[in-house]
Amino acid sequence: MSSHENVTAPSGFILVGFPEAHKFRFLIFAVLLLLYIFTLTINCLIMLIVKTDPMFNTPMYFFLMHLACMEACYMSVTIPKVLENLILKLTVISFLGCAMQLFFFLFFGIAECFLLAAMALDRYVAICHPLRYVIIMSRRVCWTMVIGSYMCGTFVGLIHTCVTFRLPFCGVVINNFFCEIQQLLHLACGDTFLNEVQVMGVAVMALMLPFLLIILSYIGIIFTIIGMTSAESRYKAFSTCSSHLIVVTLFYGTACSMYLKPKSAYSPAVEKLLSFSYTIATPLLNPIIYSLKNKAIQEALRRLWQKMTLV
Repeated sequence: MSSHENVTAPSGFILVGFPEAHKFRFLIFAVLLLLYIFTLTINCLIMLIVKTDPMFNTPMYFFLMHLACMEACYMSVTIPKVLENLILKLTVISFLGCAMQLFFFLFFGIAECFLLAAMALDRYVAICHPLRYVIIMSRRVCWTMVIGSYMCGTFVGLIHTCVTFRLPFCGVVINNFFCEIQQLLHLACGDTFLNEVQVMGVAVMALMLPFLLIILSYIGIIFTIIGMTSAESRYKAFSTCSSHLIVVTLFYGTACSMYLKPKSAYSPAVEKLLSFSYTIATPLLNPIIYSLKNKAIQEALRRLWQKMTLV
């Protein structure tokens, strides 16, 4: 029995975190804190710019604003606890805190899946049906897509959280840096086969359905781009989609590798690395990949900085 398992936490779970990084935890803490503050600032600036600048009153930037909001919230579900874990080395999280963390992690994660699908559909209509774009992607349609994304996130988050926390737990040591559902099932007593099936079933619906919509959208986009006679038009059409494709690949690649497999295939070291990738690394990279590559956003940030420095 390990030293962690000898520790009792009657009021909650113990998050092991990254004990192997003990020697470098202060350096990791400082770097992660700076990146977290930087990314939060960029996401908040994107929301502010899109909300206040009439130039960005288009569906593409409307979705981008909500993506920035989701990313900021998604990061804040796990990173503050990771920072605490790095300083204290062994962190206790209450059962209620763990349940809330699991719910909000799933809520924002699934909502982002469907929002990325909505953004792909927006690009499909803009490139394949440009003359009808304004009519099809009306404000009402955009709000319906965003609200639908949040509703899907709420549905999945509630189901997983309620079902998981109805289980009896035979252990309290979570070998990860946050309350991850696969780890919680690993700690549950008895046969959890039905729960695993439920997790995978919902994962297929919540991950693969929007991913299928993204694939179909880009198949249509690719055929349209191939049919364009102008090389400049092809480049412009592809450049508007490249950032979205990178974000989708990073997000879905790691998420699918985590949730579309049985508990028997669980490997703590691999799962922790994948968890770090899609909960911390990807949200930190997304504002750079998606927004800071956008020349209009860059120019708006430059104007905002000039206004702030002149005050």
